[in-house]
Amino acid sequence: MRAAVAAVLPWLEGDADQPDRPVLAAAVRLSLRTLEQDAPGRSVEVRVPPFAAVQCVAGPRHTRGTPPNVVETDPRTWLELATGRLTWADGVNDGRITASGSRADLSALLPLLRF
Repeated sequence: MRAAVAAVLPWLEGDADQPDRPVLAAAVRLSLRTLEQDAPGRSVEVRVPPFAAVQCVAGPRHTRGTPPNVVETDPRTWLELATGRLTWADGVNDGRITASGSRADLSALLPLLRF
């Protein structure tokens, strides 16, 4: 988690509207890795294109094709969720998060990082 905090801090302290691509990529990848560690499993795929996707959450393992439980969002929305700047409910209601499947609600796991 320490690496994720170190990666997200420059995003928080910088221009969140126009972050440097390497800063944004590192923040997304390391925060997703934290999610993967906090909720091990393979029943939900979390996608934050173009930077990363991880499988997490205990339950039935997915092995081929499109997983039944998918969460997808843009990098800024993901980092806002990970840091508590955006709630899961608000992101879903605003259409900033696409979540399908019975296990795709990540609200109990967020925020990942507290500052």
